[in-house]
Amino acid sequence: QVQLVESGGGLVQPGGSLRLSCAASGSIFSNYVMGWYRQAPGKQRELVAVMTSGGSTNYADSVKGRFTISRDNGKNTVYLQMNSLKAEDTAVYYCKIDLRGSTYWGQGTQVTVSS
Repeated sequence: QVQLVESGGGLVQPGGSLRLSCAASGSIFSNYVMGWYRQAPGKQRELVAVMTSGGSTNYADSVKGRFTISRDNGKNTVYLQMNSLKAEDTAVYYCKIDLRGSTYWGQGTQVTVSS
């Protein structure tokens, strides 16, 4: 069983930055895909950025050049650095891990970009 705990959301002005963290508890050794998704009001949940255990990354076109996914293997934690935030980035951000044939989600953290 894996549990994911997100943190770092909040209110930020357009153009500002936030860093989200997702700490995974349990046994995570290799062959996983871990990343971030978001869901805005009235919209479907969408991929933001993911990273494989091998270090490959994939980003949504809408965040390329602004967001960066990274990880700290020693802490079983993945981060999402979000720069140049826009109003349209407002959403609940969820951490997800696909591991050993199972999928686990965090509880979500709200990011609001507004002046």
